[in-house]
Amino acid sequence: MKTIGLIGGMSWESSAEYYRIINEEINKRLGGLHSAKIILNSVDFEEIEHCQKSGEWERAGEILADCAFSLERAGADFILICTNTMHKVVKQIESRVKIPVLHIADATALAIQNAKIKKVGLLGTSYTMEQDFYKQRVEDNGIEVIIPEKAAREEVNTIIFNELCHGKIESSSREYYKSVIADMVEQGAEGIVLGCTEIGLLIKTEDAPVPVFDTTYIHAIKAVEKALEVGVGRG
Repeated sequence: MKTIGLIGGMSWESSAEYYRIINEEINKRLGGLHSAKIILNSVDFEEIEHCQKSGEWERAGEILADCAFSLERAGADFILICTNTMHKVVKQIESRVKIPVLHIADATALAIQNAKIKKVGLLGTSYTMEQDFYKQRVEDNGIEVIIPEKAAREEVNTIIFNELCHGKIESSSREYYKSVIADMVEQGAEGIVLGCTEIGLLIKTEDAPVPVFDTTYIHAIKAVEKALEVGVGRG
């Protein structure tokens, strides 16, 4: 079994989900008392979120690249960035290490393709929904991506930062997300991407009339598959 390096803390609520899912899946596949080999480097999200708001993406990239380098030195065989939004700086992170970084959008696009879906609605932070670093990566796999209208994007983003990142799960927010999902389904979305690692805490499969792609779960399962691959090693 290879060692998984996690860059977490963005937020720690979803990082805890990564840890749980990965360990449960390793035990499911290997049985006994097996658990995953994981090294976690967890950042102070306040610092990262400040960089996001102020547009200091290069600074944020430096912080996460340092995290990745420390994980590599500690013995990680590959790395996951436990957030969708900060994949905006993935190239900066990749340039700092020699080990692979498993991209969350690539794993998600593969899951969508396997479901034979061609058009999805995307929920996430404003950065993820509105900028191209994530959408384009999915669209490059022949998948059309649509997003909510502006007012809905703002409310979706507010719920993420003001509630989900604090572990607050409000039924009113679930109902709001369900209404946004319904609007995108009316626009032809055949599936919904939960493109923020906290959204899976709020929205479940039964909350949507179409397939839901929980990026936290998808990314975590991809890590398990990579960890158990024969011949996957450092460098």
